[in-house]
This record gives sequence, structure tokens and C-alpha cells, in this order.
Amino acid sequence: MEKTKGVKNQSQKPQNEDKRTVELSGHVGFDSLPDQLVSKSVANGFCFNILCVGETGIGKSTLMNTLFNTVFENEEASHYQNKVQLQPQTYDLEESNVNLKLTIVHTVGFGDQINKEDSYKPVLDYIDTQFGRYLEEEMKIKRSLFNYHDTRIHVCLYFITPTGHSLKSLDLVTMKKLDSKVNIIPVIAKADTVSKSELDKLKIKIMSELVSNGVQIYQFPTEDEAVTEINASMNTHLPFAVVGSVEEVQIGNKMVKARLYPWGTVQVENENHCDFVKLREMLLRVNMEDLRDQTHARHYELYRRCRLEEMGFKDTDSDSQSFSLQETYEAKRKEFVKELQRKEENMRQMFVNKVKETEAELKEKEKELHERFEQLKRLHQDEKMNLEEKRRELEEEMNAFNRRKMAAETLMGQALTGCSQQPFKKDKDKKN
Repeated sequence: MEKTKGVKNQSQKPQNEDKRTVELSGHVGFDSLPDQLVSKSVANGFCFNILCVGETGIGKSTLMNTLFNTVFENEEASHYQNKVQLQPQTYDLEESNVNLKLTIVHTVGFGDQINKEDSYKPVLDYIDTQFGRYLEEEMKIKRSLFNYHDTRIHVCLYFITPTGHSLKSLDLVTMKKLDSKVNIIPVIAKADTVSKSELDKLKIKIMSELVSNGVQIYQFPTEDEAVTEINASMNTHLPFAVVGSVEEVQIGNKMVKARLYPWGTVQVENENHCDFVKLREMLLRVNMEDLRDQTHARHYELYRRCRLEEMGFKDTDSDSQSFSLQETYEAKRKEFVKELQRKEENMRQMFVNKVKETEAELKEKEKELHERFEQLKRLHQDEKMNLEEKRRELEEEMNAFNRRKMAAETLMGQALTGCSQQPFKKDKDKKN
């Protein structure tokens, strides 16, 4: 036995075998693979979805127009919305032969209600709905993810109103609910309404409150050596204080985007005036692909895992048995059928009880109607007897009246006869 065991151990191969490095004697050509990927990606185009969360009139549309140097069609919202509504709008953009399908989602009516307790729920529902659509497409038998219009939110620009010295309760609650669903980049809107010293204090206060409340905002990645320095520097400037404007103003010999005030001019692309350039560089030029990767690898995977676990699926590990999709499906189907039968039985029982209650109510109503009918029947008979009695009395009175009338006519006739006979006698007497 010991000898056999020793032979068995010698026949086993190490699980973690070292990879070998082979030197090529000439050019092969697979170094062009990155170029092939770039050409394929450019041909297919890219998609990027931005969620703008903030109160009405805070400057969300203006900032989007300024970011992409264009004017997007957007209806002006009022402050009298009964509930929060999300309005997505998709645009096809092109820059240097690179096509971008941009989707901007506005939260219309956010923060306008008196009761703001549930203002974040429509936003969460929208994000989960987009995850659910992608999961449905991913689980189809015939799927086409390469040309599927991905509507998952890649970044959430949360607009903070610079009217106080700290975040509002609505801001903290909403960002806490969203941090596991989407990449959050907080921005201080209309930063030109606050002085520079107050703005620095407000930034420190906001970051302190986010950390103390456990809100996880998006941090620019520092793993890539090419962007480590700039991303590490920009992480210290969060939240970005931005100003948006599409108006061209002449400053010196050039035209720049700015906002004119009686006391001076605020240049949008001047880093001494606001952080708009920092936001545009970090969001669009440096970290757009990382935002897309984080959405798929972190937020969508978390949603996908939770949904599959709810459906009864689980991964295999070294201590568990092999995973069978068919067995999981059959078990989930039996559980679903059992639950459906239980609900059907409950519905049937509720229906029977409802029918019995209705029958009892109908019998009670029928009894009341019968009693009412009998009562009306008795009243009818009494009234009929009264009418018959009155009719008899009336007939007797009429008969008595007729008899008196006839007697009166008889007497009157006799009186008239007597009067006519007396003159006749007088004439006869005179002749005689």
C-alpha cells in the first residue's frame, strides 16, 4: 500500500505550474491586437449615460450644454410637480470620427414637494429598471449585446445647492441610497454665488459629512500610472464647484464662455473662477471608460448577483457539490407552482367565503323586502276597506238625497196642481 501510494503521488502534477517565457526569433504580428480593438470599438461606437440629480432651476441643463459645447433640446420644468419624474433624452454625437450615443436623464420635480421623504425612490426604480433590462437581454437565448443600446447609468452628477453651510437631509439620504447603484460625483452648482473662502469651507464640510454618514462617492482611479498623478490630485478637489454658461463673451482678443454680472465676468473655462474644466477633464477625457467599467463590474454585478440569488441560483465552490442549472430551475419551478397553488387555494377559499357572505346578505335583504311587502299589502287592504266603507256611506247619502229630492218634487207638483184648480173654481162660480 505504501509503495502504491508513493507512485500515485509521483504521478500527480502541480496545480500551479509556472508559465514559460519564450523569446521570439522574429516578428509575428499579434502586437497589432490593440489596434484591432481600437478600430472595432470606433466602428461600433460608444454609449455614455449621465443622470443629473438636483432641484429644479439649479442649472443641470445649462451645465450639460456647456460640457458638450452644444444646446440640447429640453423643456423647462416648473416648481409645481406632484412627484419626481425622470426624463431620459438620447443624442448621437460625433467628434473626430468617434460616435457617442449620449443619454442625459433629468430628475424633474426633485426636491419640489413639501414631503421629500420618498423623492429618491423614482431615481432608484429607474436605475434598477435599466439594470433589469440589461439582465433580461443577457439571459436571452438569442442575445445581441454587441449592438444593444445600453441604458445603464454610468455616472450620477449630484447637484448641491450652495445656499447653506452643509448638506441637506435630502442630499444625504439620496446619495446614501444611490452609492451602491451608480458612480456619484458631487458638484456644487452655481458656485459663482459663493465667495472663494466660503466655497473652500463648504467643500471641506461636504466631504466631512459624506464620510461621517458613510456615503461612498466615486473616486478617480489611481492604479494606472498614466493617470495616477492627475487623478490623485483631482480627488482632493471634490466636490467640484462649477458654473455653466453657453454665452460667448469677448475677453480681450478672444471669445470665451462666461457669465456677465454688474460687478464683473465669471469665465467658465478659467480654473481660477470655477472647477468646470476639472470636471470636464475627469468626466469625459480621462475617466469615461473607467466609469463604464465600474458600472458593469461593480454596480451591475451587485444587482445581477442579488437577482440571481433571489431566483435560486448559486455559485459552486470547493466545498459544495456541482451546480446544475436544470435542477435549480426544476426546484424553483416546483416552489413557484406550490406557491401558486397555495395562492389559488387561498383565492378559492376567499371566493367561497365571499359568496357565502353575499348569499347571507341577499337572504337578509330578501327577508326585509318580504316583510316590507307584507306590510304594504296590509296597508293596501286597510286603505281598500276604508275606501269601500266611504263608498257605501257616500252611496247611502246619495240615495237619501235622491229620496228627499223626489219627495220635494212630489210636494212641489201637488202644490202647483192645487194652485191651478182654485182659479178654475172661481170662474165657474161667477158663471153660475
